[in-house]
Amino acid sequence: MLLNLFQRLIRRMTVEIDKEELKKRLTPLQWHVTQEKGTERPFSGCYNKFYEKGTYTCIICDQELFSSDTKYDSGCGWPAFNEVLEQGRVKLTKDTSHDMVRTEVTCSKCGAHLGHVFNDGPKPTRKRFCINSASINFHSAGEEKKMTS
Repeated sequence: MLLNLFQRLIRRMTVEIDKEELKKRLTPLQWHVTQEKGTERPFSGCYNKFYEKGTYTCIICDQELFSSDTKYDSGCGWPAFNEVLEQGRVKLTKDTSHDMVRTEVTCSKCGAHLGHVFNDGPKPTRKRFCINSASINFHSAGEEKKMTS
């Protein structure tokens, strides 16, 4: 009984994605990165050297993920953040693809692949959330963001 209640709650917290509609809405690169766990070429993403004040959201479900206050230039070729807005906003999973051991970062709401997190960032967190520009949107500080359900 309790397990069924928990499973229903989890289903409500996650977003059901219509893959056909999503494929029409996304660019081929956005689809490849978020749905096929791909990676954009380093230094090619629109948010790599972008430092306006605001919030970064998941390109699939619009969940708020990162603040520009935690963004920094790591030199890695992808947008880097040293912290998530809230811990529950992302899911971290061990990734052993490409003969490496890394920690994959996905959106906790819709499961979209965002990038990876490493332990070589600045103090105090020492985190480097290395995120594909193709997996996020930016909302300027003060901009009214439409909430999606």
